[in-house]
Amino acid sequence: MRTLPAWARLSTGALVTAVWVTTALATAPTGANPSAPVAIVQPPQQVRVIDPDRSQLQSTAELLMRILKPVGTLGIVIVFTIYMLLNREELRNRLLLLAGMGHISLMTKALEDAAGRISQFLVMQVTVNASYGLCFGAGLFLIGVPNATLWGVIAAILRVVPYIGTATSLVLPLIVSITISNTWAEPMLVLGLFLALEVTATNFLEPWLYSSRTGISSLALLAMAIFWALLWGWPGLILSTPLTVCTVVLGRYVPQMSFLHTLLGTDAALSPDAHFYERLLALDQKEAHGIADRFLHGKPLVEMYDSILIPALSLAEKDRHQGALDEVHANFLFLSIGELVAELSEYREARAATLAGNLPTAKKEFAVVCISASDQADELCTLMLAQLLERADHATLLLSSASISNEILDSLATEPDTVVFISALPPFAFTQSRAICQRVRAHLPHNRICIGFWNTVNDPEQTPEQIAERFGNGRPTVVVNTLTQAVEQIEQWQQPALTGHATLY
Repeated sequence: MRTLPAWARLSTGALVTAVWVTTALATAPTGANPSAPVAIVQPPQQVRVIDPDRSQLQSTAELLMRILKPVGTLGIVIVFTIYMLLNREELRNRLLLLAGMGHISLMTKALEDAAGRISQFLVMQVTVNASYGLCFGAGLFLIGVPNATLWGVIAAILRVVPYIGTATSLVLPLIVSITISNTWAEPMLVLGLFLALEVTATNFLEPWLYSSRTGISSLALLAMAIFWALLWGWPGLILSTPLTVCTVVLGRYVPQMSFLHTLLGTDAALSPDAHFYERLLALDQKEAHGIADRFLHGKPLVEMYDSILIPALSLAEKDRHQGALDEVHANFLFLSIGELVAELSEYREARAATLAGNLPTAKKEFAVVCISASDQADELCTLMLAQLLERADHATLLLSSASISNEILDSLATEPDTVVFISALPPFAFTQSRAICQRVRAHLPHNRICIGFWNTVNDPEQTPEQIAERFGNGRPTVVVNTLTQAVEQIEQWQQPALTGHATLY
């Protein structure tokens, strides 16, 4: 290895020294004495915090605190539970006073509902846990695990703690089976037994029994168990279901908190008409028709029209007038309903289930002229009415409001037995239907006129009597608000004893 000559090494050392001195002078503060010694900056040293030595007593105290903390929390819960049970009458009176004297009846119903649901839950929980422990202990006995009865009792007790207690009950018998077995057969059988029981109980029995008895959905039970466990720890996990029951009951009886019942309760399914309308808004014609077909199974056609199609059309009309339903979706909805009504023209039902099945068959002595009030929704309702009347062997003529002429009305005046039926679907259907009714009444003073003001059964301001009074001089003979009432009214007029003597339905 070659080395530098002495003069080169001296030159290099001098150069390094010069550079270092120049750098030190450049970083020195202004006004410093150049002849003063320059301080050498040391690199920062890493600082480490070293815990002082702890005594054995301190370590034991910390361990005991970790163990006693959940035990103390559980003890507090037990004390409060005993106190609340001993003074339940006083606590109930305080809740009633807090609700106010005007809500005593409502609060009493809420307390009874909550108590009944929690009682049923506790009974079901004891039944499920005892059955689980019995099956688990019997299975361990057949596998050959020692003390199988003890492990079954422990499993039944630990299942009081949802989810975590169940997994904990597996640990000890699994360790014992691993210890006493020379192969993996027994441990695998123990694990398989646990999984089979757990899957059956958790996915089938508990959701069915607990949801039906408590009124809480399965997803809400899981979500609220996590919530109460994060809030209160182990006691919250044990009390999660009773606390959730109280929350659901509160949302059921307090209008301001009804969202809790909607989010957590089991009564969150859409009604058939709302579900049918929602599927059509999603442009899912196949599923919408499937909803109607499932509802129609074993029922008369008129019931499906009154319960699904006309309410769905009413929802569409409200959204359309409010600007929430665009033209594309509205046209799709009307075309889909029209196609469904056309398909159902071939539907056959048992005669005993039909509306006219209990009435004596007779020759239809008069015709029915069905007139739609204004828009496409009214025309679809008129189409349903005409279809039902034709199925009952009535001579039916279907007209739109634009096709009514004086010549047609004058020709109908020669047949005083002919019934004129005007079909209108609110909202904003009264003005047009009244104009048509007054025009028809002016030409046909002796004919019976029926107004179908659909889907207003549950509206206290839209009773048939109130609607008829608003027609004034052109008052119709009768007002109905369902297709069932319409067909029944026509059948009543068909009877000889009732011909010409109709009253308000």
